[in-house]
Amino acid sequence: MEEGLALVVERKGKKRKRKKMREDRGRPFCQDPLDVLGRDLMLRVLNNLDARSLALCLVVSRTWNRVASSDLLWTSKCEELWCGKAHIPRLSLVRGISKLDAYSLSVMDGKRNRIMRDDLCDHVWEFHFTKAAPEYWRNLDPYWKGNGPPMHRYFHPDGSQTADPGDKVWGGHESCYSIVTSIIGEGKIREHYVRINRWRPLAVSRKQDWSWEMTNNLFCYSSIPDAYKEGGTGPLFLVM
Repeated sequence: MEEGLALVVERKGKKRKRKKMREDRGRPFCQDPLDVLGRDLMLRVLNNLDARSLALCLVVSRTWNRVASSDLLWTSKCEELWCGKAHIPRLSLVRGISKLDAYSLSVMDGKRNRIMRDDLCDHVWEFHFTKAAPEYWRNLDPYWKGNGPPMHRYFHPDGSQTADPGDKVWGGHESCYSIVTSIIGEGKIREHYVRINRWRPLAVSRKQDWSWEMTNNLFCYSSIPDAYKEGGTGPLFLVM
């Protein structure tokens, strides 16, 4: 009796298998590419994707996430992102951070328009007068006269500001700066500017290459690119 029962079960199993084969006939056989290719080949395939497409692979499955988050992939993506940028954020170069995190933090910091003391102090700034400034000042400015290197300004952690020796515009006077930020509900910034002495406030803006510009109707400050500065620049923690 047991032999007869086993024979019936075996026949039913073969029947189900034949039925499934008939149902699957004409349809593509689906299998996870990661299982077929293996990790090393899959890394080569994923390396050809852009950063956005690679990021989508992170949510396919836990196994895909482990492969798609590899530093082997995101190192090159970081290099592509940083190429041509004026400044590389300090928080993306912290020792021990994954390249995926470095990429994400760089993108978020690159969208930041709120300038911090670290940003001011980490960069050398090119200074020039605007066209609306008095002619007397423009005549002293190499930017307009083309008779020498541009003027530079330096911000220091103690709140002071200095210039290059021999700067005709600077004149050796004392100078201090402050950053003014007013925030309304839900962290939304209502007003944000930099003020030097009691002069007119400087509106802050960020360019596509992540460089900074501060301007009013009389003069302009532009951060000088320093993408290769060791350790990066700007605040160590993400600022929105």
